[in-house]
Amino acid sequence: MGNQLRLVKPVIDLEKEYFSFYQEWINSGEKMVPWVIQKDPTNFPEMVQFLHNSAKGIGIKEGWVPDSTYWLVNEDNRILGVVNIRHQLTELLLNSGGHIGYGIRPSERRKGYATKLLALSLEITKELGIRKALVVCDEINIASAKTILKNGGIPDSDYIEEDGNVIKRFWIE
Repeated sequence: MGNQLRLVKPVIDLEKEYFSFYQEWINSGEKMVPWVIQKDPTNFPEMVQFLHNSAKGIGIKEGWVPDSTYWLVNEDNRILGVVNIRHQLTELLLNSGGHIGYGIRPSERRKGYATKLLALSLEITKELGIRKALVVCDEINIASAKTILKNGGIPDSDYIEEDGNVIKRFWIE
């Protein structure tokens, strides 16, 4: 199974697969992670263009950094997860966002996909010239912390958000 997984840049050809992925998140009622999947895909070509522009730093909000989005797909082009890789860190990202944000669709969790997704993402951070990647997760998200540790994460100090939520912070060389 694992060898067939790959990261692809968003493409219009995968519209049907993306809608299935998106709808599953909506139906689950969970918070959509990473933030890019909160973007309404109704005008699909426009959404794909937005993601490509963000990677080039075109039209990004003030105070934001360029970021690259990839979809984790299997041999059937089923979208299993999404990763968003920030090219640099702002103070906010240093505290609670990190370089890499990712999510696996609810029905495909607990199958090792997040570990593979993070491993593939770390290859991309290297290509972007990021020598040490910061990856974070909420303290309550034990599965995510394990995924980060499996990929060589070294714990750093926690960050406590205003609402008291504790963010675990890890560096991966």
